[in-house]
This record gives sequence, C-alpha cells and structure tokens, in this order.
Amino acid sequence: MNTTHTLQQMQQMKLLGMSASYGMQLELPVNQQLEGHELLSYLVQAETLHRSNERMTTLLKTAKFRFNAIPEEIECSESRNLTKTQWSNLLEGRYLGQGENVLITGATGCGKSHIACALGHQACLMGIKTRYLNMNRLIEAILMAKTEGSYLKFLNQLEKIQLIILDDFGLQALNKNIKLALLQIIEDRYAKKSIIITSQLPVASWYDYLEELTLADAIMDRLTAKSHRIELKGDSRRKKK
Repeated sequence: MNTTHTLQQMQQMKLLGMSASYGMQLELPVNQQLEGHELLSYLVQAETLHRSNERMTTLLKTAKFRFNAIPEEIECSESRNLTKTQWSNLLEGRYLGQGENVLITGATGCGKSHIACALGHQACLMGIKTRYLNMNRLIEAILMAKTEGSYLKFLNQLEKIQLIILDDFGLQALNKNIKLALLQIIEDRYAKKSIIITSQLPVASWYDYLEELTLADAIMDRLTAKSHRIELKGDSRRKKK
C-alpha cells in the first residue's frame, strides 16, 4: 500500500484533520498502529474535530467582537447584580434556540460590552453564527446600503445571522428612517433569532429615546416580549483599572 499517495489524496480532498492524524499513525511503530475499523473510526473523529475547530475559528473571526472576552472572565456578584445562576443559564444558550433577546443595561464602563462579547464568544463555541455591531456602525451601514441601492441585500444578510449584538444603544439620536430600519431588523428576527443589546439607558427609558410613540411601541414590544435582562450595577471598571 502506498501510504504517501494516500496522504496526498487526503490533502487534495481537503481532509486535513484526517491526513494529519493518519500521518501521526504512520510514524508509530507498526505494532502500535491502529488497523481496520478502529483506524477508520479514529480518522473520522479526527476530521470531525478538525472541521469543528476550523468552523469555530472562522465564526470568532467573522463576528468582529469589540473585546476578546470569554465567559470565564465575567465576574458574577451581588454588587454587580449578576448571579452565577443567571449567567450559567445564559451560557447554556437556550435563549438562542428560542429566539429570545438579552438586554444589558448599566452605567458607562461597568462591563456591558464585555458581557455581550462573552455571550457572543460562547455562541461561536456552540457553532452559532454571530455578529457584533456598534450602533454607530450599524447606522453607517444602513445609510450606505440605502445610498448604494443594496438595502434589501443588507437586511437579508443580517437575517441569516443567528445572533446579533448591538452595542451602545441610545448614545445618539435616530432619525425616522433608521428607526424604521431597526424595526425591520427586529421584526425579521422576532421569535426566531436573538439580539443582544447593551445600553447606558434603563429599558424603561428606551420609549422616550425612540420618541415616536407608534414606532417605539412596535420596537419595544418585539424586543421585550421574549427577553432576558441584565441590569448591571457598580462603578466604572475602567477607573478601577
């Protein structure tokens, strides 16, 4: 049997996990090498693991998180108003399967974006396509898409993403066109796909921020109907650093 040729064929077929593991098997003494069904099972598992890791790496890269935050770094305490039970429940990801939203509020610098990015990181580990968007960037993207005539394409692209993170909601005024676009994005995802929103404003103040009663009611009804809330407390963590 020409093992070199077999390795080359695996690589040509882009079975990279399988070829790497097969190469390691060939380096072992003959009496230690796996055979038959055992070898086949080992190679298939190696390829499956390789593809899973490759997908996870790609998902983390394309998510474009603001912070490289991981769940283990998040501090849960009574002073922060974030319990370990609440955090563990969110990390299980049931909210993603049920199309529920996570609304994170608190004073500037208290760690809202870190928590959002950590949840996004966990979603990527679970194989879920995620995208981080600062609200300023989202507004710019909407305006550019409208100018270039690619607005519907842009909405369709967002709709395909299972988890969207909207950071710094409420920092700048929104005109009616942006509010309508935001409503459309939320409507496309309602009860199907999740949104994580961070804001310095308490959720109760979002109605006043959105100003127009009809639009505010429509947006808030869809955002809060199926949602989990984290109302962070405490001083700015930037000052502590």
